[in-house]
Amino acid sequence: MTLAADTRPVMLSGLLSELLRTLRSQLPHRPTDAVSPGDALVRAMCHDMRSPLAALEAVLARLDGEAPGRPELLELARAQARHLSSMLRTANATGGAPERRGSRRLVDVLHASVAASGLPPHQLFVQLGDGTADVSVADARVQRILTNLLENAHRHGEGRPVRLRADRRAGWVELAVTQAGVPADTVLCHLSRQTPPVDLDGLGLWSVQRQTRELGGRLAWAQAADGAFTLVVRLPDR
Repeated sequence: MTLAADTRPVMLSGLLSELLRTLRSQLPHRPTDAVSPGDALVRAMCHDMRSPLAALEAVLARLDGEAPGRPELLELARAQARHLSSMLRTANATGGAPERRGSRRLVDVLHASVAASGLPPHQLFVQLGDGTADVSVADARVQRILTNLLENAHRHGEGRPVRLRADRRAGWVELAVTQAGVPADTVLCHLSRQTPPVDLDGLGLWSVQRQTRELGGRLAWAQAADGAFTLVVRLPDR
C-alpha cells in the first residue's frame, strides 16, 4: 500500500492567485518538474535567505568571543537568528521542498522530517506500529506535514519531550504527535484557517491541514488528563 499523491488541483483566489499567474509567466517552463509557481517562489526565497542567515550566525559566533561585556545583546541577536532559521525551515516545509520521484519507506521519511525540523533527536521519542516502517510513501507532502508538526513542537515546545507514533489501521496510516503544554485553542484556531496567515503566525499548522486535505486525509486531536496534546494526521493507505 502507498501514501500516494492526490492529483486534484488546488484552487487559489484573489491577490495571491493573480500574483501566482504573474510569477508563472516569468518562471522558466520545466515540464519534468511537478512544482507550482507558488512552490517555486517559496523555494527561491528560502534559497536566498540561507546565505544571510549563515553570515549572521558566523558574525554572532565571532562577536561572542570578542565582546563579552554585552551578553544580553548577543543573546537577543542569537535568539532572533534562531527564530529566523526556524521560520526558514517552516517555509521550506510548507511549500518549497522539491518533489521526490519514486517511493520511500515511511521510516526514512520520518528520519528526514526530524532532520529537517531542527528538533534535537534526544527530545523526540518515535514509536512505529506493526507494519508501518515499510509503508511506501509516494508524495513529498507527507514529509512536509511531519516536518511542520515537528518544527512547530521545536519552536514552541520550550524543550518539552515530543512523542511521534505511526500506526496502520484498516486502510489508513495515522501519524500522531504528542507534547505537553500545547495551547489547544491556539492550535485548533490555526488548523481551522481557510487562508494562509498574513503575518506567518501559524503558517506551519495551516499548511498541515491544507496538505492533509489534499491527500484525502483527516485531522483529529485529543488532550489527556495530564494536559498532553495529541494531533493525529490520518492519511489513506492506497
